[in-house]
Amino acid sequence: QVQLVESGGGLVQAGVSLRLSCAASGRIFSSFAMGWFRQAPGKEREFVATIDWSGDNTYYSDSVKGRFTISRDNAKNTLYLQMSSLKPEDTAVYYCAARRYGGAATTPQRYDSWGQGTQVTVSS
Repeated sequence: QVQLVESGGGLVQAGVSLRLSCAASGRIFSSFAMGWFRQAPGKEREFVATIDWSGDNTYYSDSVKGRFTISRDNAKNTLYLQMSSLKPEDTAVYYCAARRYGGAATTPQRYDSWGQGTQVTVSS
């Protein structure tokens, strides 16, 4: 398994940008597909974005496509989520997740390791 620690969340106004980071332990981060998910109060955890081990393939939920960008720096063992044009409906706890076997995936059940989450609150 890999240990994941998210950072970069906070309270922001609608329309601004924010970048989340996810630091991973271990030397095999570069072999993991990674994903970002979020969970708002009273709602199920939902897919946000995913990236394969190389960074060449990315997928986004329709709700964030064109506003969010997922990327990774394998030399730094770090995953990023650049969020732009934030909306109040983006308010949630954001989690990064790692998938040891297989490519990028959109369902949480396919991921093996999870971070503790970072809160993002967008005010109108």
